[in-house]
Order: sequence, then structure tokens, then C-alpha cells
Amino acid sequence: MEELSAALAAGVGLAGPCSPAAPHPRLAAYKPRGGHGQAERRQRLLRIQRERRLDYVNHARRLAEDDWAGVESEDEDREGEDAEEEAMDVDAGKKLPKRYANQLMLSEWLVDVPSDLEQEWVVVVCPVGKRALVVASRGTTAAYTKSGFCVNRFPSLLPGGNRHNSTADKVYSILDCIYNEAKQTYYILDVMCWRGHPVYDCQTDFRFFWLSSKIQEEEGLGEKSRINPYKFVGLQNFPCSSDSLCELLATDFPFEVDGLLFYHKQTHYTPGSTPLVGWLRPYMVPEILGLAVPATALTAKPDYAGRQLQQIIESKRSKKLAEEKGHPSGQAAARNGHYELEHLSTPQPEKSPEGRDGAVSQMES
Repeated sequence: MEELSAALAAGVGLAGPCSPAAPHPRLAAYKPRGGHGQAERRQRLLRIQRERRLDYVNHARRLAEDDWAGVESEDEDREGEDAEEEAMDVDAGKKLPKRYANQLMLSEWLVDVPSDLEQEWVVVVCPVGKRALVVASRGTTAAYTKSGFCVNRFPSLLPGGNRHNSTADKVYSILDCIYNEAKQTYYILDVMCWRGHPVYDCQTDFRFFWLSSKIQEEEGLGEKSRINPYKFVGLQNFPCSSDSLCELLATDFPFEVDGLLFYHKQTHYTPGSTPLVGWLRPYMVPEILGLAVPATALTAKPDYAGRQLQQIIESKRSKKLAEEKGHPSGQAAARNGHYELEHLSTPQPEKSPEGRDGAVSQMES
């Protein structure tokens, strides 16, 4: 154990984005709060989004109408304008994605815990499910995967989602959802456009408030019916204070919990992965955030946690040696403060049909 502790204490910088598609790069606090890396990139992204304004009005219209004419010529006009963002190597929303692929704002593992976590961040408890881009327009509702594949079309009570509430061309809605097949429910995580009004460039706290108020105005949205065959349920957000997090982890939620998404209050909705949205599994909260939390079903460590920690320590040792020897990957880590994807195994319980390959998180964050 002394060797493991020493290895953690000598943690090294990693390179590449902290994708939740791989296990958490650290399951113990080997770096102090607010260190370099993610923290620096967060500040850069906040500055860039203040200085830059993308054409979200036309982007939302294209998604609603599936009309991408002229996009290529607009991209050519913008060539050469993105040198600063590329030099900083951050996902700054340089240009908006085409079609329906890569439209969702995705998280990174919460590695560098923000020093202003309690003041400037909110947390959303996420159910098990698949992320979905939901577009309600022209009398129908379509659900797309992260890669842009349309997996379902159906009527809904979302504005623009059925023949009776889409009489005007400008009535359409675009949502970021988590679909739970067992409950036949779309849990609404975020909103990009509601009734033709895009809110991509609005801050998180406003988007969440606006979404909550608009959902309450749509009667029957949370119930299954002939015209609304799938439920649409909004997910709540909570403060990131110690008391609030402890209370959350002791709460009995009406769904199977997958993990926690931490949102910076000032971030806009930007397609692609961003350090301004962090992801943790519930059992990681005590070690990563340094909180004393109640012993509950959510905070219980899975059997694989110890083995995963050993893998992470061994990975860090090899990266540290590479950096000391001047390996290019180690030098890149020092330059840009990114984190490398660590493709480490996170086995499912033996009774799970997915086995060891059903790694990390059941939700594509």
C-alpha cells in the first residue's frame, strides 16, 4: 500500500481530452484542487465564448428543417479565422457541425476539481440511458444518436412535435436528452432551442431555468398518450455545496442513477467535448472531491474499483518515465495541459450480459 500511495503522490500530467468513454484518469486526489490543465482550458473557453458569436439562429433552423444548403461556402469564408483556438488546442466551437452528427455537448472526466466548484457550478443527476439529440419540427419528432443516426420518429407534445402544434414554420424545438428504454422516457438534460428561440449562446443557469419553466407550460408532456408515446421529463439541477452533494447521494431517485454531470454556470451550449462539463460516477465523489459522504447504495465502491486504481497507477508510472526520457507524448502533455485517454477496463458485474466490455458508463456523456 505504501508503494501505491507513493505512486499516487507522484502523479504525472497526462495528455488528451478526459473522455468519459474511458475510465477516470485518477480515482485518488493526486493533484490539488484547481491545478493546471483542465482549469486553464476552462478559463480559455470562457474567454473565447465571450468574444465569439456563432450563427445559432440559422444553425437551429437547419437542424429543424434539415436544410444545409450553402454551409460549405460559409465554411470556406471562415477559413483562416481559427488560428488562435487551434494553437491553444481547445474545443472552442470554432464552427458548428453539419448535419446531425456531433451536435451534443459532451463532458470530460472531472479531473482538476475547480476551486470555485461551490460558487460557479451546478450538478445534474443522470439516469442510465443513451444520449439523444431530439428535434421536434414540421409535425414530427426525431431522435438522433451522437453520430447523427436517426433511431426513431414519433409524434410528441413538444412544440413543433406533432401535426396539431406545428402550424407555423418557426415552431420547432431542439433538446439534449437521455433515453431510458425500460421506462420509455426521454429525460431532458439541456435545451438548445424551444419554440423557435435558440438558446445555444445563453449561460447554463439561464438555460436550465428556462427549460424548467417551459416544460411546466406543456400539459401532458410527462405522460404517455397516443399523441405523446414517450414521456419527456426534465432533470433537476442542484448546487455543488458539500451539504447538497451529500444530500443528493443519499436520495432515492425514481430511476437508476448512472452518474453526475457538473456544469459551469457560465458555459454556453457548445457541441463537442468540453472541460466546462465534468462527469463522475457517484462512488468517485468522496475521493475526487474530498467529501465525507454517507454510506449509501450510490457511494458504495464497485468490486472493480481497486483493480482499476492499480491499472491507473501503472499507467502513470509509464507516462512519467516517458516524460523524463523526453518522449514526444510527455513533452506534449507539458505544453497543452490536456489529458490522455486511458483505455482501462471497467468490468460489469458477472451477472451482466455485457461482461467486461460494457465499460465505464452506461450513458454516453
